[in-house]
Amino acid sequence: MTTLRLIRVLAWGSVALLTAVLGYLLLNPHANETGSGVAAIGGPFRLAATSGGTIDSESLKGRPFALFFGFTHCPDVCPTAMLEIHNDLEALGAAAKDFRVYFVTVDPARDTVELLRDYTASFDPRIIGLVPKDEAELAMVARAYRAIYRKVETPSGYTMDHTAAIYLMDAKGLFFGTLDSQETPAVRQAKLRRLIAG
Repeated sequence: MTTLRLIRVLAWGSVALLTAVLGYLLLNPHANETGSGVAAIGGPFRLAATSGGTIDSESLKGRPFALFFGFTHCPDVCPTAMLEIHNDLEALGAAAKDFRVYFVTVDPARDTVELLRDYTASFDPRIIGLVPKDEAELAMVARAYRAIYRKVETPSGYTMDHTAAIYLMDAKGLFFGTLDSQETPAVRQAKLRRLIAG
């Protein structure tokens, strides 16, 4: 097995494990219980944005949005997720024209605002990159969304394992659900329609 193939196998294995852990956290009623029937996922953040300045989670209230944790050097999961969400939004047409997807980098050491701007722009103008100022800020946001990430050393440097789901948040800033690449486009788009319709 070549080194590149081994890295890909390990990366996909890690993604599967992280997705399983996220699924447990999302579906286990004791892990998510808030007493209100709403999963305790989400929280305040203020991050540098590729659209200019910063984006504060409070300013997002009033319309639904999606949040994804990834990085620009990702070989497969991130570009696949971004292409799928682009296709989903295109399929929804005018209903999704004001919908925004926020891409939080889990690799702020390499992902500058400029690099992330070029990356997200290559998929869809509705995708806006968010860059934590340091590891502490990244850890705080990831913890609020129950997102998992970790640095993995490779022969050529390092890569990042991370949660592959796209988080859907409603207009009140409350957790609505997730989009998963294992779902069919019809399922994903039905979720987005319900979210956007409120």
